[in-house]
Amino acid sequence: MKDTAIVVVDMLYDFIDGSLACLNADAAVKATAKFIDSNIASDGDKDVEILDTLPVLFIRDHHPADHCSFKENGGIWPVHCVAGTRGGEIHKDLLQYVNEDLVFDKGCDRAMEQYSGFDGVNEGGQSLGEVLELLDIKEVAVVGIATEFCVRNTCEDLLKAGFKVTLMKDCLAYVDAAGHDKALAEMAAEGIVIK
Repeated sequence: MKDTAIVVVDMLYDFIDGSLACLNADAAVKATAKFIDSNIASDGDKDVEILDTLPVLFIRDHHPADHCSFKENGGIWPVHCVAGTRGGEIHKDLLQYVNEDLVFDKGCDRAMEQYSGFDGVNEGGQSLGEVLELLDIKEVAVVGIATEFCVRNTCEDLLKAGFKVTLMKDCLAYVDAAGHDKALAEMAAEGIVIK
């Protein structure tokens, strides 16, 4: 497990109970907390070094209020995950697993739509790919919201970058059940393991 990481995509309030609430979101958050809990190697010592535990990396949609993806600005989505609002925050049940160095914000540029976690950067300006390499990660377990969009784009970019990608089916929420099933089938065909 030493070369494995967990990537949590957009488990944010607007996708759980807010303006873009997705199907299965509450169950996905609960399953994710359980999955992380059963996989982190920490002995409960808060001072444990980050490299001694299974790293958990969070992707966060983090938009300015005038983002181009919003309907009022010509985009296709309602206003969501605006930086500094509750809707853009990681769900409270997952906060205990958050390390600020391993949070990657995407969609911060008002003129650019970004679905993939690979487009996000942490506070130090490092990308998800850079940090996974620094941690010597080879295999990634992905959970998150929404299967058809940000989860799929992140998984495909991880695969292209050479990581072994496993998608945890019980830890996903989605916009539409048929779209979710179709995305899972297409990702499986591309070589992403669905578990």
